[in-house]
Amino acid sequence: MEGHLTSISSLGQKDKAPAYSTLLRDTLSTPGSATVAADLHAFVDAVVNQDNLLVGRQILTEVVKFLADGAIADSDLKKAVVQDIVSIVLPKIVSYEEQVIALRSQLADIYESEEEWSEAARVLMSIFNESSQRAFSDADRMSGYVRIVRLLLEEEDSVQAETYFNRAQLLVHSTTDKVVLLQFKLCQARISDYGRKFLEAASRYHELSYVGEIDEEERRHMLMAAVTCAVLAPAGPNRSRVLASLYRDERSVDLSTYNILSKMFLDHILRPAEIKEFEGTLKPHQLAKIAISSNDRLASANEDGEGNDGTTSTRTGPSTVLDRAVMEHNLLASSNIYNNITFRGLGALLDLTPGAAETMARKMIEQGRLRGTIDQVDKLIWFEGNREEDDAQGKAGGLGDVEEAEDTGAPFTKRWDTQIRITAANVEAIVQSLTDKGLVKNVSVTA
Repeated sequence: MEGHLTSISSLGQKDKAPAYSTLLRDTLSTPGSATVAADLHAFVDAVVNQDNLLVGRQILTEVVKFLADGAIADSDLKKAVVQDIVSIVLPKIVSYEEQVIALRSQLADIYESEEEWSEAARVLMSIFNESSQRAFSDADRMSGYVRIVRLLLEEEDSVQAETYFNRAQLLVHSTTDKVVLLQFKLCQARISDYGRKFLEAASRYHELSYVGEIDEEERRHMLMAAVTCAVLAPAGPNRSRVLASLYRDERSVDLSTYNILSKMFLDHILRPAEIKEFEGTLKPHQLAKIAISSNDRLASANEDGEGNDGTTSTRTGPSTVLDRAVMEHNLLASSNIYNNITFRGLGALLDLTPGAAETMARKMIEQGRLRGTIDQVDKLIWFEGNREEDDAQGKAGGLGDVEEAEDTGAPFTKRWDTQIRITAANVEAIVQSLTDKGLVKNVSVTA
């Protein structure tokens, strides 16, 4: 190789390009040769360092084309050759930027095929560096940023992925490519998932599960991801709406997580065995530990004054995202079962200290996710039911206003009396409607 290069260097400028092209083809005609990597190193070094820039660009472009067309079939050898050529040309990147970008793109493809996600992302980052002199179109940058985000998410580097996602978000208007836009939306859902914005992630996954261009199996995975994120989302009205949408989706019945979805939607209390089974389907970031603030830890201390009799839990708060989601759900579900509950009783239900149970209930009430009041003197939590029918009580069926029952001072008795009055009024309204339509005749009421 050295002899051939020396002879070419003595030729005139017009003859150098054809001579280099011939030597390149001869070198790559036996790609399995043990010396091909060393020969290409010497060849590219000579081409880059010779005086004629036009010849250098032309020959280096041919090198890139031969490599892209599979002149070297062995993946490991090709990776080593491309890395070597990039390192040779990099000091003169100002003159050979287009060729370096093409070589780096090939290197990124090799890394991605070998599932070396972080290395592939690093190479692509160097291509789309903001200081690059090459002017990429907005569509090309958008496509490149989305690819970087996908690779970083595969490596579970959500922090850096979000940086490049924000750049892509500014350019989303620049492309009409459906594949790129779908990849962008999927990245958006996954970043919300990694960022513990589970409610937002569930909605985005569910939306993508309806896209016909996506493979059926992938859509099923997205639907399952939507269910998982909905279960992990903070309990409250917003999550209830998402759960309702997923529960009514007929495809959800076939999912392995349908049991926990239905119990969450129907406000059933979840049992440890069901939680353990669901925990096995979660990804590592969804099992992340959560820290308890010092204020919450202090407020969650057991202050019952009765000591721990061995049956009271010593946990001062949820330890994982799943823990918190399940505890908040069970607290919300208990509000549909009980009129009131003691701090100790709620703690036993949630496997928390009484103080920690009170803290969780207080936060949910403050955030509008739970309707109720806390009586710290009697150590009770009073739950408020749905009273939207209260205004209509006693007005149906022409009964007029129903007299208020005697105030017994017992809230649960008042609620029971109210429910009886509402039921009687509704029955009277139904009978009156059937009578007006002639469906019921000679109806008489005897005392």
